Amino acid sequence: MKKIVILFFLVLCAVLTKAQTKTDNNPPPSNLTAEQDRQLMMDQLGIKSIRPGASGNEDAPNAANYDESKANPFPVLPDPLVLKNGKKVTTAEIWWKKRRPEIVEDMEREVYGRVPGNIPKVTWSLLFSEREFVGRTPVNARQMIGHVDNSAYPFINVNITMTVVTPADAKGPVPLLMMFGPSALPAPVQPNRQDFDKINAALRKLLAEDPEIKEILDKYPGYSPLIRPAGISPWGFPLPPSPGSETPPTHQLIAAGWGYAMIDPASIQADNGAGLTRGVIGLVNKGQPRKPEDWGALRAWAWGAARGLDYLQTDSTVNAKQIGIEGVSRYGKAALVTLAFESRFAFGLIGSSGKGGTALHRRNFGETVENLTASGEYHWMAGNYLKYGASEGKFGNMNASKLPVDSHELIALCAPKPAFISYGVPEKGDARWVDQQGSYMATVAAGPVYKLLGARDLGVGYDYTTAKMPEVNTGLLDGELAWRQHDGGHTDAPNVIYFIGWANKMITYPPGK
Repeated sequence: MKKIVILFFLVLCAVLTKAQTKTDNNPPPSNLTAEQDRQLMMDQLGIKSIRPGASGNEDAPNAANYDESKANPFPVLPDPLVLKNGKKVTTAEIWWKKRRPEIVEDMEREVYGRVPGNIPKVTWSLLFSEREFVGRTPVNARQMIGHVDNSAYPFINVNITMTVVTPADAKGPVPLLMMFGPSALPAPVQPNRQDFDKINAALRKLLAEDPEIKEILDKYPGYSPLIRPAGISPWGFPLPPSPGSETPPTHQLIAAGWGYAMIDPASIQADNGAGLTRGVIGLVNKGQPRKPEDWGALRAWAWGAARGLDYLQTDSTVNAKQIGIEGVSRYGKAALVTLAFESRFAFGLIGSSGKGGTALHRRNFGETVENLTASGEYHWMAGNYLKYGASEGKFGNMNASKLPVDSHELIALCAPKPAFISYGVPEKGDARWVDQQGSYMATVAAGPVYKLLGARDLGVGYDYTTAKMPEVNTGLLDGELAWRQHDGGHTDAPNVIYFIGWANKMITYPPGK
């Protein structure tokens, strides 16, 4: 027994010594503000000054432009079907072997950054699962956590949180939409009324041990410290939405026989420049600032979504070949980047993504390239992207026209996979800032690639310079490339019902339909 104890002690010492050595050989993460981090990147790139972004204040000297006649200072877009050597892309083989790799290289180097090859492994664990209700449909809900191995740099801990919800009574594996957003169970099972009464009685007894609290409780003998959550019926399932309110997208998906997953971007990478020395980007860089070609937050979120997909493809309740990606606003950008770079995602719903998403970089309408390079949003992109907002420096006076690629080519990288581009209207809060027209132009300009690969485009021709958006609530939903502008705000919720119908046709679901 004594020998066993000594052996255990020696092993423990060896493990602790190894861990200590790893921390001794690596400094703790750099603690920088976003301004300091951006300045470091400017110094690396030799940038002396960056133009300010457009202002949302119409009275400001640099007010955002909303005059369509001034919106296209650089009207000529890079041709996605012309190689760098000037030769035209005439076959799918040339696209896949030559042109697509050229676009990917430019996108990674100059816009979104490169995913490093040494990212640690992610191990998924089930925290718990339970039977719940979405609306009145019974579902199986699982709370998952994906731990990123940090043994090489213990200072940073990354745990990806994801909720997976599938219909409990499904006859087989179902299609699933992964959505960027907070990971939370739809309707956690709550104690019944009698159990709540017991918990409250116990809490009152515990609180009454403090004389001052007891005096307060004695004034309010009917007071309950815990209140049953709003929206839960006495029988334990969620109450239906109030009359006139919009049915949540998750309810629509479950009612249509789909599943969904909510993956939390913040658990992958913080949405700010100060967080670039932490999260998965910081973990790989061992707490040090980025280099110009390193990935930004959009690419990191896309990487995290792909790790969630790794798990989902092992889930027997999910059809591994019918998993899509969804996001709105900045997460709409991330969803588009995910669909473009992660080939296993089958389709996407891209909501109100604006600049850095579907809106053309070359457009001067609402948000501009400078809004990304000169503000707290620079962390979405690769460091090299800062060059295109520079007014003085090593590269001279740069602008959006110098970008080797544009957003129509990011959409084209999704081809031939189904991609549904969604926007709302400014009157309801989907501000002109996100440039709906510029996004429609980009979608039109991506069409030739879809056609080359045997998929259907919007069906409106390819002249993006004269392309005008269809009337609101008029969908172009016949092809793999789809567009619809709803009459709601900065959300894709009003388009979800149309997305489900469109996607069902694309993937032939339900089977035999």
